[in-house]
Amino acid sequence: MIKTKISTLSPIAVALTGVLMLGACSKATDTAPSTTVADEQSSQQTLIVDESRLSIYHPVDLTADLSHLNENQHKMLSLLIDASKIMDDLFWQQAFFGDKDSFLNGIESDEVRHFATINYGPWDRLNGDAAFLSGYEEKPQGAEFYPHDMDKAEFATANFSDKQGLYSLVKRDETGSLYSQPYSQAFKSELMKASELLVQASELAEDESFKAYLKLRADALLSDDYLASDMAWMDMKTNPIELVIGPIESYEDQLFGYRAAFEAYVLIKDLAWSEKLAKYAAFLPELQQGLPVAEAYKAEVPGSDADLNAYDVIYYAGHSNAGSKTIAINLPNDERVQLEKGTRRLQLKNAMQAKFDNILVPIAETLIVPEQRKHITFDAFFANTMFHEVAHGLGIKNTLDGTSTVRQALKEHASALEEGKADILGLYMVQSLLEKGEIAEGSLEDYYVTFMAGIFRSVRFGASSAHGKANMIRFNFFAQQGAFEKTEDGYYRVNMMKMGAAVEALSELILTLQGDGDYDGVAELVETMGVIKPELNSDLARLSDANIPVDIHFNQGKKVLGLTD
Repeated sequence: MIKTKISTLSPIAVALTGVLMLGACSKATDTAPSTTVADEQSSQQTLIVDESRLSIYHPVDLTADLSHLNENQHKMLSLLIDASKIMDDLFWQQAFFGDKDSFLNGIESDEVRHFATINYGPWDRLNGDAAFLSGYEEKPQGAEFYPHDMDKAEFATANFSDKQGLYSLVKRDETGSLYSQPYSQAFKSELMKASELLVQASELAEDESFKAYLKLRADALLSDDYLASDMAWMDMKTNPIELVIGPIESYEDQLFGYRAAFEAYVLIKDLAWSEKLAKYAAFLPELQQGLPVAEAYKAEVPGSDADLNAYDVIYYAGHSNAGSKTIAINLPNDERVQLEKGTRRLQLKNAMQAKFDNILVPIAETLIVPEQRKHITFDAFFANTMFHEVAHGLGIKNTLDGTSTVRQALKEHASALEEGKADILGLYMVQSLLEKGEIAEGSLEDYYVTFMAGIFRSVRFGASSAHGKANMIRFNFFAQQGAFEKTEDGYYRVNMMKMGAAVEALSELILTLQGDGDYDGVAELVETMGVIKPELNSDLARLSDANIPVDIHFNQGKKVLGLTD
């Protein structure tokens, strides 16, 4: 991200420095955790970046039409929002080392406090996690999932249960040895309350599959075993209200990518849009066989029970609400569920429209050649985002040698490469389905040019974001392949002839790295290609100079929705 400057370095330089600093801290000898951040919060938490940084998020009222829902469903939504608020508080504990209320109350400026709330701490998530308040050093790469004085070497040699667990914290015992503590124990009181709220909501649910899911998810919060509830979530087809809740994504763990962070979404299904999308998931097995890679890397058969639906999201909490806002969801992450049943893809249409109107269109007007701007369409933006999520189901989940999942083999780089895979295979799917005549809206040029503009949008998320890293790699790869060119007057033009070949070449590279579990190869790719070069840096500065927001933030909650407690 290049909105402002910090000290004498550009934000991009600060961001990339943060990525390369892997935190090789020396091991402390006492049992109290040391920290790479300030030992005590400064009583004078002063803004250390330009004030213009505080305006990079465009405010959006998060609303939806609830008129078709009955009284019990309104009550259920209130309960689901209450449970989501607990996920939000738990994520604060996972992301920030101090007390949330004390931290926020120590900030005098309303604008700065609001920015800290968006970032869940004093580190700018769209600027490589650089501190924007005085008194804080770099954000621990392991967040609050691990002791701050633990380095990778110690973790590698330690022997304790649930070492790579998604749902546990790593702590030190009285002797200084590492051990794991399940989330259900570490956050027992909060999870018990959230579980109770889900049970209450289930009693109001009219859809039997949703009722069953809520009960199973309530149990999972207390047992750390999410498989049954994930399976039940895959079986829901007719529920008008949707809930995603629990420890889900592992992006916050930038040390290893093992631990999952708490988050939640409360959503309302858009039945008309969902009906339009229903057919696409059925093409997954066929598209898997057509992937531009050797047979061994596409031998896994995607589940055929996957589905696509469109939603209006009415509440974000925790990880999903931190920094840049998610506009599409592909879950569950559990490889066992994916191989048996596939995944569900949820397109968050109202949030997507807000980003298209307020960010993508202004970006195109600033950086894309005038004659290609007509190809920037919401239908293409929606489809590119949707097929990104569908494409998570393509490719390979387990390494060819059978020793581990791809996620385990690639560790902290797994998320960035997976996002890169989903982006590029999503475009491959669009190409394939257009050729088959299965997509009726728009032309290939619409999808290519909108995709290109989307790279500029996501690159601005910074190097600490898996999506941002993936976009940097793709931009530099496309540049090498001649998939776009820059005109003398500073605009970008997509080369329609060369883009298809670039998509195939990058698809093959990523799928091969994943199937081989090639950690070193991926690390080299991130180091050499996951960088923003000076020319692009200056182009992104033009977006900042034009006051184009980097992302959106939400005015949300029961009051905004007109719900009562």
